[in-house]
Amino acid sequence: MYPEYFVAPMRAELTKVGFEELKDAESVEKAIKSEGTVFVMVNSVCGCAAANARPAARMAAQNEKHPDKLVTVFAGMEKEAVDAARNLMLPYPPSSPSMALFKDGELVHIIERHQIEGRPAQMIADNLIGAFEQYC
Repeated sequence: MYPEYFVAPMRAELTKVGFEELKDAESVEKAIKSEGTVFVMVNSVCGCAAANARPAARMAAQNEKHPDKLVTVFAGMEKEAVDAARNLMLPYPPSSPSMALFKDGELVHIIERHQIEGRPAQMIADNLIGAFEQYC
């Protein structure tokens, strides 16, 4: 677990553009298994989250066509919430940062850490926007 003061700015990067933080398993299950589309960002303190993942998620969330819900869980902080989200992302292995799109409770698109590292935020955002255009 990291000190809250350390991760607060990283949380705010997403919440200020409309992401809802989910901090327990029940809220994760309720959000993801709901009707419609849900974009889940597994946030992280790593450099690729700061330089690539969070900027990409913010850019994609501003697209005209976007998911009904934008939610985030924070790896290394709310273990129960992160474990619940990752369980719904199976068979993909745990990855942070990562991003997933669900439609009517079913996983339809995922971007894992290895697809984030070393790629520009715009390229990741374009990938997300393509999924939003297809599923939302």
